[in-house]
Amino acid sequence: MGAEGDRLSHVDEAGRVRMVDVGGKPPARRRASARAFVRMRPETAAALRSLPKGDALATAQVAGIMAAKRTAELIPLCHPLPLSVVHVELEVEEDGVAVVASAETTAQTGVEMEALTAASVAALTVYDMAKAVDPEMVVTEIRLLEKTKEVVG
Repeated sequence: MGAEGDRLSHVDEAGRVRMVDVGGKPPARRRASARAFVRMRPETAAALRSLPKGDALATAQVAGIMAAKRTAELIPLCHPLPLSVVHVELEVEEDGVAVVASAETTAQTGVEMEALTAASVAALTVYDMAKAVDPEMVVTEIRLLEKTKEVVG
Protein backbone atom coordinates (compact mmCIF):
# COMPACT_ATOMS: atom_id res chain seq x y z
CA MET A 1 0.00 0.00 0.00
CA GLY A 2 1.01 3.64 -0.35
CA ALA A 3 1.35 6.29 2.31
CA GLU A 4 -0.10 5.96 5.82
CA GLY A 5 -3.29 7.78 4.75
CA ASP A 6 -3.90 5.18 2.04
CA ARG A 7 -4.22 2.26 4.47
CA LEU A 8 -7.54 0.90 5.68
CA SER A 9 -7.96 2.18 9.23
CA HIS A 10 -9.35 -1.08 10.61
CA VAL A 11 -6.71 -3.41 9.14
CA ASP A 12 -3.19 -3.75 10.58
CA GLU A 13 0.05 -4.18 8.62
CA ALA A 14 -0.43 -7.96 8.56
CA GLY A 15 -3.96 -7.66 7.16
CA ARG A 16 -5.75 -8.50 10.43
CA VAL A 17 -8.91 -6.67 11.41
CA ARG A 18 -8.50 -4.40 14.41
CA MET A 19 -10.30 -1.72 16.33
CA VAL A 20 -8.60 1.66 15.93
CA ASP A 21 -6.88 2.89 19.12
CA VAL A 22 -8.19 6.38 19.80
CA GLY A 23 -6.89 6.49 23.38
CA GLY A 24 -4.21 9.08 22.64
CA LYS A 25 -6.50 11.47 20.77
CA PRO A 26 -7.93 14.48 22.61
CA PRO A 27 -11.71 14.75 22.81
CA ALA A 28 -13.23 17.09 20.23
CA ARG A 29 -16.74 18.27 19.41
CA ARG A 30 -17.71 16.22 16.37
CA ARG A 31 -20.69 16.38 14.06
CA ALA A 32 -21.66 14.39 10.98
CA SER A 33 -24.65 14.34 8.67
CA ALA A 34 -25.76 11.74 6.17
CA ARG A 35 -28.48 11.27 3.59
CA ALA A 36 -30.49 8.39 2.20
CA PHE A 37 -33.31 8.34 -0.34
CA VAL A 38 -36.17 5.89 -0.78
CA ARG A 39 -37.17 6.03 -4.44
CA MET A 40 -40.79 5.05 -5.02
CA ARG A 41 -43.73 5.51 -7.34
CA PRO A 42 -45.29 8.98 -7.17
CA GLU A 43 -48.54 7.38 -5.96
CA THR A 44 -46.73 5.84 -2.99
CA ALA A 45 -45.12 9.17 -2.12
CA ALA A 46 -48.53 10.86 -2.36
CA ALA A 47 -50.01 8.24 -0.01
CA LEU A 48 -47.25 8.90 2.54
CA ARG A 49 -47.70 12.66 2.16
CA SER A 50 -51.44 12.37 2.83
CA LEU A 51 -51.06 10.53 6.13
CA PRO A 52 -51.63 12.47 9.36
CA LYS A 53 -48.47 14.29 10.42
CA GLY A 54 -46.48 12.11 12.78
CA ASP A 55 -47.54 8.64 11.70
CA ALA A 56 -45.31 6.78 9.25
CA LEU A 57 -42.59 9.41 9.05
CA ALA A 58 -42.45 9.84 12.83
CA THR A 59 -41.94 6.09 13.18
CA ALA A 60 -39.03 6.24 10.73
CA GLN A 61 -37.61 9.26 12.53
CA VAL A 62 -37.62 7.45 15.90
CA ALA A 63 -36.15 4.33 14.29
CA GLY A 64 -33.26 6.40 12.92
CA ILE A 65 -32.55 7.98 16.29
CA MET A 66 -32.63 4.59 18.02
CA ALA A 67 -30.30 3.13 15.39
CA ALA A 68 -27.74 5.91 15.85
CA LYS A 69 -27.64 5.11 19.56
CA ARG A 70 -26.92 1.44 18.79
CA THR A 71 -24.36 1.84 16.01
CA ALA A 72 -21.52 0.25 18.00
CA GLU A 73 -23.68 -2.86 18.47
CA LEU A 74 -24.37 -3.09 14.72
CA ILE A 75 -20.98 -2.19 13.20
CA PRO A 76 -18.40 -4.46 14.86
CA LEU A 77 -15.39 -2.12 15.01
CA CYS A 78 -17.18 1.14 15.89
CA HIS A 79 -16.48 2.70 19.26
CA PRO A 80 -19.51 3.27 21.49
CA LEU A 81 -20.01 7.03 21.66
CA PRO A 82 -21.83 9.32 24.08
CA LEU A 83 -24.14 11.04 21.62
CA SER A 84 -25.21 14.51 22.66
CA VAL A 85 -27.89 14.81 19.97
CA VAL A 86 -29.28 12.99 16.94
CA HIS A 87 -31.61 14.61 14.42
CA VAL A 88 -33.47 12.72 11.69
CA GLU A 89 -35.58 14.61 9.18
CA LEU A 90 -37.72 13.07 6.46
CA GLU A 91 -39.21 14.90 3.52
CA VAL A 92 -41.64 13.38 1.07
CA GLU A 93 -40.71 14.42 -2.45
CA GLU A 94 -42.43 13.70 -5.78
CA ASP A 95 -40.65 10.37 -6.32
CA GLY A 96 -39.67 9.31 -2.82
CA VAL A 97 -38.63 10.18 0.69
CA ALA A 98 -35.39 12.00 1.48
CA VAL A 99 -33.82 11.29 4.86
CA VAL A 100 -31.18 13.52 6.41
CA ALA A 101 -29.67 12.49 9.73
CA SER A 102 -27.09 14.19 11.90
CA ALA A 103 -25.31 13.18 15.08
CA GLU A 104 -23.08 15.02 17.52
CA THR A 105 -20.71 14.04 20.30
CA THR A 106 -17.68 15.19 22.20
CA ALA A 107 -15.31 12.27 21.90
CA GLN A 108 -12.03 10.98 20.51
CA THR A 109 -13.52 9.69 17.26
CA GLY A 110 -16.09 10.83 14.73
CA VAL A 111 -19.82 10.19 14.44
CA GLU A 112 -20.15 9.57 10.70
CA MET A 113 -21.14 5.93 11.24
CA GLU A 114 -23.92 7.02 13.61
CA ALA A 115 -25.27 9.51 11.08
CA LEU A 116 -25.07 6.95 8.25
CA THR A 117 -26.75 4.30 10.40
CA ALA A 118 -29.55 6.69 11.39
CA ALA A 119 -30.22 7.66 7.76
CA SER A 120 -30.11 4.03 6.60
CA VAL A 121 -32.45 2.66 9.26
CA ALA A 122 -34.92 5.52 8.85
CA ALA A 123 -34.97 4.81 5.09
CA LEU A 124 -35.42 1.08 5.72
CA THR A 125 -38.32 1.86 8.05
CA VAL A 126 -40.04 3.88 5.32
CA TYR A 127 -39.42 0.96 2.94
CA ASP A 128 -40.90 -1.51 5.44
CA MET A 129 -44.05 0.56 5.91
CA ALA A 130 -44.68 1.04 2.18
CA LYS A 131 -43.44 -2.25 0.69
CA ALA A 132 -46.92 -3.78 0.49
CA VAL A 133 -48.10 -1.08 -1.93
CA ASP A 134 -44.82 -0.52 -3.79
CA PRO A 135 -42.58 -3.59 -3.96
CA GLU A 136 -40.24 -1.90 -6.46
CA MET A 137 -39.00 0.80 -4.08
CA VAL A 138 -35.24 1.28 -3.86
CA VAL A 139 -33.22 2.56 -0.92
CA THR A 140 -30.44 4.53 -2.56
CA GLU A 141 -27.96 7.38 -2.25
CA ILE A 142 -26.81 6.54 1.27
CA ARG A 143 -23.89 8.90 1.73
CA LEU A 144 -22.03 11.09 4.15
CA LEU A 145 -22.84 14.76 3.60
CA GLU A 146 -20.32 16.28 5.99
CA LYS A 147 -18.29 15.75 9.11
CA THR A 148 -16.72 18.38 11.29
CA LYS A 149 -14.42 18.49 14.28
CA GLU A 150 -13.63 21.37 16.59
CA VAL A 151 -11.13 21.27 19.42
CA VAL A 152 -12.62 21.52 22.90
CA GLY A 153 -11.00 23.53 25.65
